[in-house]
Order: sequence, then structure tokens, then C-alpha cells
Amino acid sequence: MERSQAEEALRKAHDELEIRVQERTAELEEANQALQAEIKERKRTEATLAENEERLKLAQKAANAGTWDWNMLTGELKWSEEYYLIHGLTTDHEPYYKNWFKTVHPDDHDMVSKAVAQAIEQKMDIDIEFRTIRPDGNLCWLNAKGKTFYDDVNRPVRMVGITIDITEKKKLQAQLLQAQRMESIGTLTGGLAHNINNMLTPMTLSLQMLKNKFTDEQSQRLLNILEKNTQYSADLIKQVMSFTRGIEGERKIIQVTELISEIEKIAKQTFPKSIEVRAGVPGDLWNISGDATQLHQVLMNMCMNARDAMPDGGILNISAENLLVDENYARVNIGAKAGSYVVITVSDTGTGIPPKILDRIFEPFFTTKEFGKGTGLCLSVSLAIVKSHGGFIDVHSETGKGTTFRIHLPAVATGTQETKDLQFELSSGKGELILVVDDEPSVRDITSLILETKGYKVITADDGAEAITLYLQYRNEIKAVIMDMMMPVMEGPQSIRALNKINPEIRIIAASGLTEKDKLAKVPDNHVKAFLSKPYTAEVLLKTIYEVLSAK
Repeated sequence: MERSQAEEALRKAHDELEIRVQERTAELEEANQALQAEIKERKRTEATLAENEERLKLAQKAANAGTWDWNMLTGELKWSEEYYLIHGLTTDHEPYYKNWFKTVHPDDHDMVSKAVAQAIEQKMDIDIEFRTIRPDGNLCWLNAKGKTFYDDVNRPVRMVGITIDITEKKKLQAQLLQAQRMESIGTLTGGLAHNINNMLTPMTLSLQMLKNKFTDEQSQRLLNILEKNTQYSADLIKQVMSFTRGIEGERKIIQVTELISEIEKIAKQTFPKSIEVRAGVPGDLWNISGDATQLHQVLMNMCMNARDAMPDGGILNISAENLLVDENYARVNIGAKAGSYVVITVSDTGTGIPPKILDRIFEPFFTTKEFGKGTGLCLSVSLAIVKSHGGFIDVHSETGKGTTFRIHLPAVATGTQETKDLQFELSSGKGELILVVDDEPSVRDITSLILETKGYKVITADDGAEAITLYLQYRNEIKAVIMDMMMPVMEGPQSIRALNKINPEIRIIAASGLTEKDKLAKVPDNHVKAFLSKPYTAEVLLKTIYEVLSAK
């Protein structure tokens, strides 16, 4: 009996133990599955984090950006690898840059320190732009964005953020501001140039008539002085206009090698012996299309600036190379387009250009030379010439080390272009009636006098409305019209279109103190037969009239 009870108790205990083992096994299995799921999730999370970290690094490199972490209690600063690259550094430089403030340009120290202090005090995010100095001495513009973290007692303990290299952005902004300044100045000078040229025109025309009338030696000497200074004034106005309005000229195929050879020869013959002139171009240099005289002026302007920057002597180097400009290069140079260019480089070892004025050197009348030693127009005119040729200029300069100008001119396929010098025989008029339209009485009077002296008949109008009335009255007699482009009541372009509606075969000569491209922009090509640029001489006036009347 006792044995059977013991066996029954043992069986029950065994059953209970088996149940508990099964339950525990089930619990362990469930825990194991949960653990496996957690491990799997961790691995997936770690993979995602690694992937995101890699993406962040790629994004930072693409955006020229780097992250930083500043422990404000210990002063410890951690930079990402990309941050070091922005500064042109490696981790070996860390001891030197342990204090991040050393990287800030001295002129920006106060601004940066005040911005950081204000952000911490007012619990604001940081967003500042400042310059930094790389180990090679070059400047770099940075945009730093950051956030400050505080402890339980509102004590700042940590600041983290990202810094972006915005050097290229600043370069483009500077180019855009320069272009806007030049456009504003160009608008102002346009009106002034027109008025001054209107005053110079009767002077120029009168002087030539006076030289024919007063032939004694003393009168001729005085008139020559007046003529020389009048022409100088006219040339100065043209220079002022050319820096923004562009410069027109004859275009033909140019071999840059020959152009540089001519400049080298002139520089060696005329520059001080203390300046060593070097020149070199490759044998396979591409050709360009342009006005040789204008491009000669550009290179001479650059070389003379280099000469003035080396009063104690130095090296002037003129070279050229072929360059394929891609979209990336074009994006950081306003006015540049992707394509083939010939790049002419003019460099010197002179005093260099201070950074604070580097972005102003192409402004008209801006000069650092003493009064009377420069007009401040050389570089502005050079830029206008290069732009009119479809090119652009970039400049690099370091104070005390020298300056380098790189002139980019579009390359063209090899070819030849013949030019012909046409000879015109000037003759007196045969009573042809000419209508002179100009709002300046002195211009009308002297133009009429010269034409009448040469056998033409002249009637005049002081605005476009009067010109149309006179043309309707003398339509069958008027052989040509000289039309000023800027007048009150009815301007030149509007008057020209009206006259062409009356008579599509009318022969109109446009006249203006501005450039032909500017003032004929609103006039159809077939409406104007010739253009007189004020101030014009009697010879140019008579030659233009003769050509227009003789044309079939």
C-alpha cells in the first residue's frame, strides 16, 4: 500500500516536472525568438546607420561641407574628415588648430565672437559667414550653422553644427555686383557721353573749316592744338562708353602667336631693362576671330599695368594655351560659356593687388596711380573689348607676389578671311537736297555749312516730328536724311520707322554719340544705310554722304 502511494506520488512529481520543463522550454524558445528578432533588428539598424553615415559623408563632400562638435566645458573640438579638407588640412594639423578661433580671418574675429556669444545668450541657432586662412595663405569663405545644448541649470555645455565652403558662391556674388555696378555707371555715362559728343561735333567740324580758311603758320599751330585736344576728348568719351556698351570692330581670323610676338617685341624695346620679358606659346595653338587692333590694345594695357607694378624690376611673362571650358568651369565665371578657348596669360612678379580692391579694378576711373598718371580706364576698356569678342577675364593676385590675368577668347576653326580696302573718291555735291535732323542747333548749323560749302542743298529739323512734316513736303527732292538718334518730342528710331513707312527706299544716315549697336537696336537693319559716330569730322561726313548717294 505504501509502495503504491509512493509510486503514485513519484509519477505525479514526474508529470509536474515534465510540464514545468515544457513550459520553461516554451518560455526559452519564445525568449530566443525575441532575442533573434532583436539581433536581426539591431543588425538592420546598424546597417542603416552605416549607410546613412556613408551617405552623409558623400553629401558633405559633394557640398564641400563638414561637421563639428564643440565641448564647451572642456574646450575640446572634434572635426569631421570633410571639415579638415575644407581647410586644406589633414588630421596632422590638429595640434595647430586645436583652438578653432585661430582659423578665422583677423578682420572677422570680432564679428564671429559676437555672433557666437549672442547665439549662446539668446539661445538662438548660429548662422554666420566668415573668412578663414588656409595653411597655404589662401582665403576661404565659410558658412557655419550650429545649435547649442544646455544642462539642467541652463549652462551651455555643447555646440554642434555643420560648416559649408561658400567660396565659389562669394566669387559669383562679387562678379554679379561688379557687373551691376558697371551697368549702373554705364547708364549714367551714356547720357553724359551723348551730350558731350553733341558739343564736340560742331567743334571738330568747325576746326577743319578754320584750318582751310586761316593758312598762316601761327593760326595753323593754334588750330592744330585745338584739334588735338578735341580729338583726345572724343577718344576719352569713346573709352568711357566702350567699357559697358561693347566695342564694335572688324572681325577676322587672328593667329595669337603673331599677336603675342608683336607685344613681346614692343615690351622688350620700350620697357626698363630691369624687367625681363618672357613669352611662349605652343605650336598647335588654335586661332581666334577678332579685331587685331583692339586685342593688341588689351594686351598692351595688361603689360603696361605689369610694368608699373614692378618699379624695381621683375619678370613679365606672356603665354597662351588651348582650353576646353566645361559647364562647371563656366558656372563660376560670369559671361563664360562651355566651348573651346584660347587663353592668353599675362603675369608679373610685382607688388600685387590688395584683396580689398581686387573686385574694383575693372571699374571705370578706378585707379591707384597718382593723379595724372592714369585715367583708370585701361582695364575697364580691356574687359569691354574681351566681352565684345565673346570672352571673359579672370585675375589672381597676391600682395607682394604678383598678378596674373587670364584672357579667355573663343577659338575658331582654322581658315582665312580676305579683307579689301575700298577706295572712295570724294567729290562735291551737285545740288542734292539733304535733310539734317538734330536737336542741337550748333550741330545743325555747322553740318549744314559744310554740306553747302561742298555743293549740297540743306534743310534742317530739330526733332523727328518736324522732320516727317518736311519730308512729306519735299519728298521728291530730298536725297538723304541725317537723323540724330536722341531727340525730344520724337526720337530717332521712331522717326526712322515712320519715314520708312512713307518711303521704303529712303536713304537714312543715323548719327549718335552712343555706339551703333546701342542706338540701332530698335531699328530694322534695312532702314538705315550708314552710321555717323559723333563727333565726326568733315571728311567722314562727306565720305558717308557720297557713299550713301552713290550706292545702288
